Amino acid sequence: MMVFTSASPAETEAIGAALACRLMPGDVIAYRGSLGAGKTAFTRGLARGLGISEPVTSPTYTIVNEYLDGRLPLFHFDMYRLSDSDELFDLGWEDYLARNGVCAVEWSENVADALENPITVTIERDPSDDNRRRITITGGRFDEAAGL
Repeated sequence: MMVFTSASPAETEAIGAALACRLMPGDVIAYRGSLGAGKTAFTRGLARGLGISEPVTSPTYTIVNEYLDGRLPLFHFDMYRLSDSDELFDLGWEDYLARNGVCAVEWSENVADALENPITVTIERDPSDDNRRRITITGGRFDEAAGL
């Protein structure tokens, strides 16, 4: 487990960029965090760390945004509007996994049973300072990692 504190969206992005350098084809990032916690900011950092030059936006209404011009493709999912993992499979989840990119999944708890061995990124607001976030990374090889 790795735990970080972020005092700004730029710091949240920097943590995402650092994580991206250690990602491998087929990795799945399962985000946990409330609305506005910083999941998309973290994904912007992932994209930057993967060498993606396109602007990263929230996939709230499109369900998935694809970014293909980096070291690895990045598929950014928003599962907020899905009720279960069957809907995820209907969207072609297995096809995305087969493309050997990184799948970053917001609202992953809605499809948790479809995510095998994800890297979980939990982003929590500090109740005493709305700008501060506690970011915890667990799962897979990151459970015992020394750091980013």
